[in-house]
Amino acid sequence: MENKNLPSYRQKSFEELKKINNYGAEYWSARDLQPLLGYNQWRRFEDAVKRAIISCEQSGNTPDHHFAGAGKMISLGKGGIREVLDYHLSRFACYLIAQNGDLACLTVARRAKKGHSE
Repeated sequence: MENKNLPSYRQKSFEELKKINNYGAEYWSARDLQPLLGYNQWRRFEDAVKRAIISCEQSGNTPDHHFAGAGKMISLGKGGIREVLDYHLSRFACYLIAQNGDLACLTVARRAKKGHSE
């Protein structure tokens, strides 16, 4: 029996997370991408980002063109807000993060996606 009053949870797709900056360039927020790739903790996801930055550099690319440091305001309890570290990522940066990510997290994300599509 389905309760139609309850909101359904559907995780946004990679393309739905895409944003466009003031210059018309596409980017993804690392904080938004984190749950899509199966990470529950920022520090673990940031480790994957750092590995991807090294991989980017080793491939002859300029990491600053693909991993732009940014701040993001998040809500705290009792109505407070604070700024946290975030990255604005190019499509290439997102690919590198997935390639350099924790296999266990990526497997969880893949299973969750299968569960939502069935």
